[in-house]
Amino acid sequence: MSQFFARSASSGSEAAAALATAERTTTKSRNPWQLGWYRFKQNRTAIVGLVITLAFVVAAIFSPLIATHDPVKQSLSDAVQRPSREHFLGTDELGRDIFSRIVEGARISLSLSALSVSIGLLSGLVIGVVSGFYGRWVDMVLMRIIDVMLAIPGLLLAITIVAVIGVGLTSIIFAIAFSSIPTFARLARGRTLAVRSEEFILAATAIGSSNRRLMIKHVVPNIIPPLIVQTTLQLAAAILTASGLSFLGLGAQPPTPEWGSMLSTGRAYLTSSPHVAVFPGIAIMLVVFGFNLLGDGLLFALDPRSGRRA
Repeated sequence: MSQFFARSASSGSEAAAALATAERTTTKSRNPWQLGWYRFKQNRTAIVGLVITLAFVVAAIFSPLIATHDPVKQSLSDAVQRPSREHFLGTDELGRDIFSRIVEGARISLSLSALSVSIGLLSGLVIGVVSGFYGRWVDMVLMRIIDVMLAIPGLLLAITIVAVIGVGLTSIIFAIAFSSIPTFARLARGRTLAVRSEEFILAATAIGSSNRRLMIKHVVPNIIPPLIVQTTLQLAAAILTASGLSFLGLGAQPPTPEWGSMLSTGRAYLTSSPHVAVFPGIAIMLVVFGFNLLGDGLLFALDPRSGRRA
């Protein structure tokens, strides 16, 4: 009997070893991006985050087709109605369809966050790469400026910028972009310092490559993966910041259907008609949750050394 169990254990270990060997064989011929996608697919929570994010992106792109009513059309006779067949999520204090306003708000919130984070990413990337590549006094000056920016809380910095520029969607874009620059700059600098000492950089320098070519052709492509991960997380933070500014009355102005402003006006009806504020709050929570799950999955897919499990 003991010999039987010994043979069974031996055959089981051999099967596991064969499976691991087969997996290594199938992934050996793939490039790094294919391997990243392979690892990403193994992470169920990352897939959930991707589905949630894509659902909001689709809603934002096709909002005119998905919305069942005009998001800004008022009907005081239908004010503060509970969810029904005609109004899936009910109506607000002015009789506007909440579902249509949330769908239209997805387009506004995602557009604001994408544009502001893109500006912050490009600016931070340039600052971080230049600082890390040249070092010395260039690094010292640029990083001290970044340190000053990091010393100010992001929301407070955004409020200050909006107060200087003025209230509106354009102000939110510049405020979020400016407050997100330090995060990208520090990350890009750290990765540049690590890549700068690699052998391929030394080889390219030896054959006469200019500093500009080294940064664009060799440094930047090798620091993109962690920046992609940080971008997804920064998108979630940008949506929260934009909603917070609109909640305070410093962002989108009525009748623009922005989630933060919808949440702000709906708080007056929390006791009598909570759906006016609850549904915009759920939309904010879901999209932030989706981006965070997506970022966590990308972290493992693009950087397995992070220790995250699929």
